[in-house]
Amino acid sequence: MAEEGDILTDLNLDPAPNGADTCPVAGVISQYIKDMSVENPNAPEAYQWQDPPQIDLQFNIGATQVNDEIHEVELKININAKCEKGSIYLIELSYCGLVGMRNLPEEQAHAFLYAEAPRLLFPFARRVVADASRDAGYQPLTIDPIDFNGLYAQRIQAQRAQQMAEQTPAGEA
Repeated sequence: MAEEGDILTDLNLDPAPNGADTCPVAGVISQYIKDMSVENPNAPEAYQWQDPPQIDLQFNIGATQVNDEIHEVELKININAKCEKGSIYLIELSYCGLVGMRNLPEEQAHAFLYAEAPRLLFPFARRVVADASRDAGYQPLTIDPIDFNGLYAQRIQAQRAQQMAEQTPAGEA
């Protein structure tokens, strides 16, 4: 049985009168490729190059509010594979998901948008990248798993440290 101060008691999971839904809920509604570009600028010469490619991988996460309960989470992935002789291929992917959230506290909603939702979308975006590099005529590029929750925690910690540094007057430590 739940006791005072218990997490179940604090959440108040009892429905509101008249069937109103007051329970917190969040999830991915749908996902899709919003924008994608694959370039193979030095084909067919690049297929003869023997140098192993150097992979430059960049990713970014964004969220846009669609309405009160729906956000679009965007996972941008940019890949540039190159060697000494030039660029082998470039892939730019904007992979998105519509995320529904209701009755979540602001801090939890922010964490869901920038950590959990990207974690849920990433395996699908990863497959799109692997297919694109394979379809360009190269070995499929399999991106290593990314710890979005760990990155989110680091980002929040860095922001808090920066805020503390800005609040501390010069000369004080």
